[in-house]
Amino acid sequence: MDTTTPGPTRAVYDRIGTGYSRVRRPDPRLHALIGGALEGARRILNVGAGAGSYEPEGIDVTAVDPSEVMLDQHPGPARIKARAERLPFTDGAFDAAMAVLTVHHWTDPHRGLAELRRVARKQVVFTWDPAHRPRLWLEEYLPEIGALDEARCTPLAEIVDALDAHTVLPFPIPHDFTDAFQTAHWRRPESYLDPAIRLASSTFAQLPPSVVEPAMDRLRADLDSGLWHRRHAGLLDREAVDYGYRLVVAGA
Repeated sequence: MDTTTPGPTRAVYDRIGTGYSRVRRPDPRLHALIGGALEGARRILNVGAGAGSYEPEGIDVTAVDPSEVMLDQHPGPARIKARAERLPFTDGAFDAAMAVLTVHHWTDPHRGLAELRRVARKQVVFTWDPAHRPRLWLEEYLPEIGALDEARCTPLAEIVDALDAHTVLPFPIPHDFTDAFQTAHWRRPESYLDPAIRLASSTFAQLPPSVVEPAMDRLRADLDSGLWHRRHAGLLDREAVDYGYRLVVAGA
């Protein structure tokens, strides 16, 4: 079934999706947090499922994604090409609906969140709050990243209100986090120089090379000179940093 129309999210992930699962390896600590919130659910819908990261093992999961490239990497048998704003399921069809770092890609986040509430008794959403401080130091080199994220990310308070959530759990990013999304390498700055790492980030993928490459040249120069390490010495012995990632739980 294809209930989608072409859109920016589909276009981005059709472009970056190839090889996505090799770089975006689920981190066991985040997996445990999400799994705990989904405990007891037997029929789960994963909206914006991509390659199936953070789905609980041994559970009936239906994957929804607008990108065929991403769905092709999903290991499960139940894969449906659709958008969050128009889920092709009956009311209350699932015990729980999960959505991991995907709300900011939806064309109408409030409608998508309402759909999660319609089709599932419980909602588990992992998201990022653009109002949180501190922000990742990468914005010193690429302020365009901050501007893009501000424009596309739904504030945490709006997500909590839309879901009528009862629980919000912080998730500080460990220094050795394995899932290479944008903030993962906060203590490993050289990782951002790798084009494969950047390609797995939808934010990087939406910025033109004419913006990204000079910024990476500046970062490389600061790493070579030691300036980055002097400027961010306070991060080098930190085990984890709270950059505003939250697990929002609603329903029962």
